[in-house]
Amino acid sequence: MFRFVGNLISPAGDRGRLSILIYHRMLAAPDPILHEEIDATTFEWHMALLASDFNVLPLGEACARLGRGGLPARAACITFDDGYADNERLALPILQRFGLQATFFVATGFSDGGVMFNDGVIEAVRRAPSGTHDLSRLGLGRYSLDDRASRRAAIDALLERIKYRPMGERGALVEQLAATMRSTLPKDLMMRPAQIKRLHDEGMEIGGHTVNHPILATLDAQQARAEIIDGKHRLEEITGAPVTLFAYPNGKPSRDYGPRDVELVRRAGFTAAVSTTAGAANRTSDLFQLPRFTPWDKSPRRFGVRLLANCVRSVPS
Repeated sequence: MFRFVGNLISPAGDRGRLSILIYHRMLAAPDPILHEEIDATTFEWHMALLASDFNVLPLGEACARLGRGGLPARAACITFDDGYADNERLALPILQRFGLQATFFVATGFSDGGVMFNDGVIEAVRRAPSGTHDLSRLGLGRYSLDDRASRRAAIDALLERIKYRPMGERGALVEQLAATMRSTLPKDLMMRPAQIKRLHDEGMEIGGHTVNHPILATLDAQQARAEIIDGKHRLEEITGAPVTLFAYPNGKPSRDYGPRDVELVRRAGFTAAVSTTAGAANRTSDLFQLPRFTPWDKSPRRFGVRLLANCVRSVPS
């Protein structure tokens, strides 16, 4: 029944639709602080369902087939953003067990022990001692950290306050925040170059995701170009292969990136790029602004239903 309905919603050929899934971290076990991230057990049944009921393609191949109207029915791709070490450690073996390929979009500036600003905020708050923390001198308010719920609320508020600050200011704020909260930030969250290379050598695709994961729309053209191109070149040095796929950091059109950035990606030599607009791509979709969606669902039935619902969501071309 699932496949029958799926064939009607996502047929082959000219009317084919491409569902691109986004993942980020891969947790060894559920984490209440990181409730939006997926754990390995859940990811395993996600992959089981995809392997049995969808035609999972490498993103590069899917983009080429989408452009010429040659997608199979129920076409899907798997992508990971940012470059977390647990992608190589936990996700790769599961993908290999089901014979699936995925694309890993890596922000190269964190591949030598760095930490992304959002993870800096999360880990600073997680590791802070209980009690009230006054961040007013940083312009970030006061927070009482008494339990997991209050820590998660503080994380959400701080991320919202910091996310759209200029890139340099954002990094400095996270360092000051951690110091004020008496927290030591981890140095092992992101993949090292050897792990990136291993993913490539095991048949996975590696894609560009800038150097420092900035909001491209907040940068001038020269800064944005450097972020896009320098990240691409570093990944090509690591893998020894061309990097032709790109993911916009944060990925919301107009707010996080604009037409200028799309053109910069095109001129940098990429052949396709993905956003975080929900929906499925079709033959009229812009190959440099392909939609993706995040599978939050915690049960196979809801996951399958939402995959089908995503297939019928219209996406601007």
